[in-house]
Amino acid sequence: MQFPLLLLLSLASSASASWSKNLNYRSPSTHHPALGIAIHKVVKRNEPGSSYPASTLNFTHGVASGDPYPQSVILWTRVAPQSDNSQSNKTVSGYAPLFDHDNEKYVKISKAPICVEYKIAADRDLTKVADSGTVFTSSDVDFTVKVEATNLEAYTTYYYQFSVCNSNNKSPLGRTKTTPNADDDITKVSIAVYSCANYPFGFFNAYGNTVRKDSVDYVVHLGDYIYEYKNGYYGWGDSMGRIPLPNKEIFSLYDYRKRIATYRTDLDLLASHQQFPWIPVWDDHEVADNTYRDGAAELNNTEDSFMKDGGISVDQRKMNAVRAYYEWIPIRQVDMDDNLRIWRSFSIGKLVDLLMLDTRQYDRSITDLYWNTDYIHKISDDAGRSLMGSRQENWFYRKLSESAERGATWRIVGSQIIFSRIDLEPFKGTKNPLNYDTWDGYQSNRNRTLHHLYSNEINNNIFLAGDSHASWVSDLVWLGEKDYNSSTGAGGIGVEFAGSAVTSPCPYGENITLANANNFSRIIESSNTELQWQDLYYRGYFELHFTHDDVQANFFGMPDIRTKNAWEIPLANFTVKSGANRLQRPVAGGVVESGSLKFGKVVQNNLTLDTDNGTWFVSHPN
Repeated sequence: MQFPLLLLLSLASSASASWSKNLNYRSPSTHHPALGIAIHKVVKRNEPGSSYPASTLNFTHGVASGDPYPQSVILWTRVAPQSDNSQSNKTVSGYAPLFDHDNEKYVKISKAPICVEYKIAADRDLTKVADSGTVFTSSDVDFTVKVEATNLEAYTTYYYQFSVCNSNNKSPLGRTKTTPNADDDITKVSIAVYSCANYPFGFFNAYGNTVRKDSVDYVVHLGDYIYEYKNGYYGWGDSMGRIPLPNKEIFSLYDYRKRIATYRTDLDLLASHQQFPWIPVWDDHEVADNTYRDGAAELNNTEDSFMKDGGISVDQRKMNAVRAYYEWIPIRQVDMDDNLRIWRSFSIGKLVDLLMLDTRQYDRSITDLYWNTDYIHKISDDAGRSLMGSRQENWFYRKLSESAERGATWRIVGSQIIFSRIDLEPFKGTKNPLNYDTWDGYQSNRNRTLHHLYSNEINNNIFLAGDSHASWVSDLVWLGEKDYNSSTGAGGIGVEFAGSAVTSPCPYGENITLANANNFSRIIESSNTELQWQDLYYRGYFELHFTHDDVQANFFGMPDIRTKNAWEIPLANFTVKSGANRLQRPVAGGVVESGSLKFGKVVQNNLTLDTDNGTWFVSHPN
């Protein structure tokens, strides 16, 4: 058996160090060792007394924290003898000689673990220690360290740091924050919401702006943390010195490790991870484009697909991606009986319940793969289709009911893809007017969700989405089943906030002009009854600020992502009053900076766009 051995394992040089406390040795699932690591074999392979000199090791990618609970949080770092990622999960060998600065000589150590200490405290000087420990890492997990810090106080800010054992070689100092207890009556909480960061398309300025403002408690990431494409196929990073490595479409475990590591060289992404606890979930590009349970676009276990991918099957590619994700992202393994489960929930006091879904990888029925759009259109309302699979779907409905029963004020649903109907007929024509890779392709699944909310009178629902590289704000309604008044919002059951990308390009072209983008937004907004605001032009993010009385949503746009900068434009501000189940009118106060606002105006540099008739006129400040 694996884990009885773990309790006894140590090396002579660090008798108290633990293998099992480094959670990445259990990734992605301890119950499926063929998909991961047989830890007893790793321990047996290592040479007793062998270790890397501390001076040859570096904390190559900073620190991170995530998945906060009231009494614990996940801490992460990477400490390695080299910046490159491990080519193997079995042995450490073939490295060039390493220079030991302490003893001023070159050494070559093979099959050696690295001993790492961690400490978390209530003060920056790390004197009020709440938890500490000693763990091992090695090439088997790409030299990453992921530990669960425990014995913490609820809703408290902490500081943490890693160090190489018995040395002064320390990581940067990280900051994190636990969540309140589920029955704590907190008065406010704030989160930043991000998605779709494509490295060769620009700098991740959006991540850094919340750090510079120190404006939120937690970061929610809705996926597309990385993209699997090669440079040139999707982006032009060479012009900005941002070539995603390896510079090819990625398939192997090393490829996915290297790609995430490249993204984690962006200084604003490093800063966000260092200062805020993240609550992340994957979308499709963490594995491949338009993934579903059995494949992805251009990746469907056919002979042609198998040869194209260098002999790597769909399942193996997915496991490579999943394993690298768990190694590098500060996320918990939710259910050890289910190695691909990432859907999970967080209770943030009595104020908020956050449900993070997996609408891409877990058990999604076949999606739009570009060549089968007509077929998906025909079956889009088939009752047997599910975005989540029956296990996750039933968990989702149960959690919504439990949240309402316990009296949580707000329910946040983190969904990768847009939930509300989006009719794109003016652009796509009448044959296939919807985007069938979103909830529109799984209309019965959406109807079941809405039926559960309406029939059980579950109110104050805030749905989140990313994926589309554009901003969409809608009243959450069951069109065709419930009466809905677009001007007042009456008939809604909540609100959906879908955010733009950190850098990924506008769906109507990276180089679209502001005028053309806003014109397209006006056509889309006017074609969709529940859609209240839409913006195509700006890359960015949004913040949500919760109290028991209302939610304030603030959308920000990045005016320039081709250079590293701290600029941002407040695009639109929205209010949702508790119990109203709709956007407060006038929506966004009647004025936004960009896009198209139903029954409102767009004001840019003293020019105003009347979205009712699409005409511009000169406006004068008061």
